[in-house]
Amino acid sequence: MGERVVIGMSGGVDSAVSALLLKRSGYAVHGAFMVTRGMDEREQAAAQDARAVCTAMEIPFDTVDFTTAFRREVVDYFTRSYLAGETPNPCVVCNRRIKWAALLGFADRIGAPYVATGHYARVERLENGRLTVAMANGGRKDQTYALCGLSQEQLARTLMPAGQYSKEQIRQIAEQARLPVAAKPDSQDICFIPDGDYVGFLRRSGAGDGKMGRFTDTSGADLGAHLGLCHYTVGQRKGLGRSFGRPLYVCALDPESGNVLLGENEELFRTRVVLRDFNAMGLPPELPAEEPIACTGKIRYNQQAAPCRIFRAEGRVTAEFDCPQRAVTPGQAAVFYDDGGRVLGGGTIARESFFEHNESDRLRSGFHA
Repeated sequence: MGERVVIGMSGGVDSAVSALLLKRSGYAVHGAFMVTRGMDEREQAAAQDARAVCTAMEIPFDTVDFTTAFRREVVDYFTRSYLAGETPNPCVVCNRRIKWAALLGFADRIGAPYVATGHYARVERLENGRLTVAMANGGRKDQTYALCGLSQEQLARTLMPAGQYSKEQIRQIAEQARLPVAAKPDSQDICFIPDGDYVGFLRRSGAGDGKMGRFTDTSGADLGAHLGLCHYTVGQRKGLGRSFGRPLYVCALDPESGNVLLGENEELFRTRVVLRDFNAMGLPPELPAEEPIACTGKIRYNQQAAPCRIFRAEGRVTAEFDCPQRAVTPGQAAVFYDDGGRVLGGGTIARESFFEHNESDRLRSGFHA
């Protein structure tokens, strides 16, 4: 029997096939289902599917309860971010602080040196000695964006078998092995908001609609009251709650005044993106000051990476894109790659990104009218 590995079993086809591939490679595989929502109805169904897969493959299976940590680290973060006028990316936070932390903690308890997941990515070591995640071989299905926060210690113990395959190949392997979840559809939503109603979730959690304020435009004109900051995100045009007689888009949100700044479509484009909480995954932990690193970057998950340069200036990591990017959204992740599709680093887009090239009173008046 080979080395022990704990694999996070989600109840889906990707983790199921990953467990199968690891077993075929000689690992002693142990399945673990991470309980994060107190075993609600959907989570119970997922746990049953995960258990059925492990039973079919004759591997051990456990459920591990991380409900309290998940609420503290992910759900509460999600709520705070919306109340602060940001649009959060809970999956990035969850991967580092919950999924990997939980799996590694459980692995330590049973003496397993490795953990595994069903993510479409590959762990690689670069020439500089740093570990990183690289885009999956299949190309069309790639999850490196959501893994940009993983630490070197976490990557050193991580296996990702699905990264060698395309989604179509994973489905085919599941069908050939007659796994119980071979035809199960993929989940497309945030796990704790299955209906996609973020505002409804925030209301039920007690956060409400967010700070109330006014719509303003970039000239400082008052365009009337809005529904609350949590109803809006940068780039939004529909669902503003009122008509303005012309197409207007959300350009920025101000948690201090409660104002929502509206503008024309062309006012959504930015070339410079300011980051916070930067994780230099494939780079030295301290980026050289004022020495740009050529790379490509993406400011949202479903986006083609675009040419840019990242550098540290005045204590901040900043990205300068060759072509303006639309709807740079505070709270979302910005992830940067080398020419081989390997992650160099990633961070959270800061609110300062909107004003980086717009310091005039004309634009700032929209926030402080």
